[in-house]
Amino acid sequence: MLEAATVLELGPGPGLTTDWLLPRVGSLTCVEYDESAAVALAQRCPGVEVRHGDATALPFGPGSFDTVVCFTMLHHLPSSAAQDRLYAEAARVLRPGGVFAGSDSRGGFLFALAHIGDTYTPVDRGSLPARLRAAGFGEGRVDTRRDSFRFRAQLSSR
Repeated sequence: MLEAATVLELGPGPGLTTDWLLPRVGSLTCVEYDESAAVALAQRCPGVEVRHGDATALPFGPGSFDTVVCFTMLHHLPSSAAQDRLYAEAARVLRPGGVFAGSDSRGGFLFALAHIGDTYTPVDRGSLPARLRAAGFGEGRVDTRRDSFRFRAQLSSR
């Protein structure tokens, strides 16, 4: 149950998913790369701890959170290597048995076109379970939908 969970949201942008998460979790912390978006989110959501920072180098100690989530932001990282660093950081800051979950777009021509002038690195869904295992998670699950996919992986209980 998330009602008592300490949750870390990576890359919330304007906070649409933050708004959905906030009443459903025990405590919510967000790390947003864009400084102006982080400032705006902190002002709009005083009940959320918002940090301006990089999700590939999180400013938290090991085992700080029950759950880490990221929604439609992985493709904004500059490379698949950066995505892998994010997965490893998610594993590092999770408590034993913690869950890493999220979603992203499946990509495609129109999605790429919408990102002209912006960072766009589609996630290879086929290799995602192996990449999550390499980051320290148990078996990861990827569910593909028409325009998007979602994933979930759990850290071993150690």
